[in-house]
Amino acid sequence: MGAVEVLLLVLLAFVLVFGVGVVVLNRRNQRQLPPSSPGVDGPGRGGAGTKSGTILEERSSATITDEDEADTAVVEPEVEPEPAPGTLRERLAKARSTFAGAISGVLGRSGITDESFDDLEEALLRADVGVKITDELLEGLRERVAAKEITEPSELLDALQEEMASRLRGSERSLTFEARAEGEPNVWMFVGVNGVGKTTTIGKLANQQTVEGRSVLLAAGDTFRAAAAEQLSTWAERAGADFVRGAEGGDPSSVVFDGVERAAARNTDLVMADTAGRLHTKSNLMDELKKVRRVAEKGAGEVTETLLVIDATTGQNGLIQAREFHEATDVTGVVLTKLDGSAKGGIVFAIETDLGIPVKLVGIGETIGDLIPFDPDEFVNALFER
Repeated sequence: MGAVEVLLLVLLAFVLVFGVGVVVLNRRNQRQLPPSSPGVDGPGRGGAGTKSGTILEERSSATITDEDEADTAVVEPEVEPEPAPGTLRERLAKARSTFAGAISGVLGRSGITDESFDDLEEALLRADVGVKITDELLEGLRERVAAKEITEPSELLDALQEEMASRLRGSERSLTFEARAEGEPNVWMFVGVNGVGKTTTIGKLANQQTVEGRSVLLAAGDTFRAAAAEQLSTWAERAGADFVRGAEGGDPSSVVFDGVERAAARNTDLVMADTAGRLHTKSNLMDELKKVRRVAEKGAGEVTETLLVIDATTGQNGLIQAREFHEATDVTGVVLTKLDGSAKGGIVFAIETDLGIPVKLVGIGETIGDLIPFDPDEFVNALFER
């Protein structure tokens, strides 16, 4: 074998050894690469159809042992179970948010400071509790703090919560239904400005009364809005109640009177009378409302409730409405609608403290069951939940 041939064999052997070394090194490097996140498609990414993807699927389908959980499980914080749908607490999220910042501000300090009272004052005013009542509430708390009766931030919140609830306790909130002879129905009148939800409130309440076993007649005393009579008629059918309406633009007093007479003739227990929404500042309309009330008692019926329906989102303007309607019709109770969509539920305190008119019902939604009796403790607790 010549020298040239030997040289060629040596070079060939060198190339083969070098090539094998490169292949081995590449394979070692691939094995040392960290595995990619599962679920990402593409070669070498652990996607569907790759070896690493198959391994991950097998692991996810296998039973996880306590040892696996110790290495991989994420510990979730305990969460308080949500209340049943429809509860007052659940529906007062907006009103509660008004107090949330103040509560966290008070609790975030090591002691009770001037800033603590500033936070509470702002929250009460934003909730439309009113300047007078806010001053009264906080002045009493300042005196107790100065006397060392209250020393901790949490005690300050507890004391304010109790004081607010105590101001609402003691009022008679049940709807008045008197035991009367046959043919002598109770009459419940509903008054308020436009757009507060009177007709819907009547429909929901009529359904509740028929469920309780009372016979009910709905009188469409709102003769100025044709849709009001149609809407009330639908509610009457749904609730299984009788229904009386008049001519569009007719005398509302005559409609209510006819309703009472019909109820008396049929031994119906309860007449629920709708009235047209009217601005409390229009004296002629308020005089007409006085007439409706007088006429409602000319026959066999007796007005045992006059319920003022107020939109909770109107805030302090609701207090002005309550005062004017009370003077015109001797309001016996308030229905506060749209409370679930309002941050101004504090109007309850102004109505009850300034006028002495109890809030008897609150609307917390659109469904037929979303008209509920007002519970002071439940209401205040929902605002202060922490």
